[in-house]
Amino acid sequence: QLHLLVQCQPCPQDMMVKVRVNGFSCIGHLVTRAAFRSGKMDIVTISDVFLDLNYMINMFQYDATHNKWNSTIKAENGKFVINGKPISILEEGDPTNIKRHDAGVQYVVESTGVFTTWKSLGLT
Repeated sequence: QLHLLVQCQPCPQDMMVKVRVNGFSCIGHLVTRAAFRSGKMDIVTISDVFLDLNYMINMFQYDATHNKWNSTIKAENGKFVINGKPISILEEGDPTNIKRHDAGVQYVVESTGVFTTWKSLGLT
């Protein structure tokens, strides 16, 4: 069953949950940074219709408020690669068109502020 991340129960310490980040502006890229720092979330897809991959990488690496990300980041084969871990990029503006379980996604972080109901996220 797919839930919004903020409504999840704590996961066992040895289990990494597979997450899709919907929207990669301020909140989305900070969630991604936190996921990599914690080692408890596996970001498998990022969906953003407004930002291209190169801009995502630049914004992630050189955050003016939260400092530079000091790890390997690159674009490779259309994917966002952080420390050798590839993340699929989706350019779909309507989350109801994204298959819920592609890439084994268990949780969705909705960080656009637009899709505020289960139905608008296609989760009903």
